[in-house]
Amino acid sequence: MPDFTAHRYPVLAVRCPDCGKGPGLWCIRSSGHRSNDLHMSRKAEADRVFVDQHGPDASIEFSDDMWLINPQGRVGIRPQPE
Repeated sequence: MPDFTAHRYPVLAVRCPDCGKGPGLWCIRSSGHRSNDLHMSRKAEADRVFVDQHGPDASIEFSDDMWLINPQGRVGIRPQPE
């Protein structure tokens, strides 16, 4: 089970579908050099896994030099039905 609070960038909790780099390792370009940014497919996979693991209302927040999972983090920002 990925630990989204264990890395400087929570996206690093999952393996990259594009370059295959494992959790905790930065993405690489097809040339083998380190990428300047993480692959979009990895970001999407991290979102999917996070929602599967913590639910659609959860958010991850940075506080006091650490990441925290807030199970109700998105509840207050959803538009209310009229």
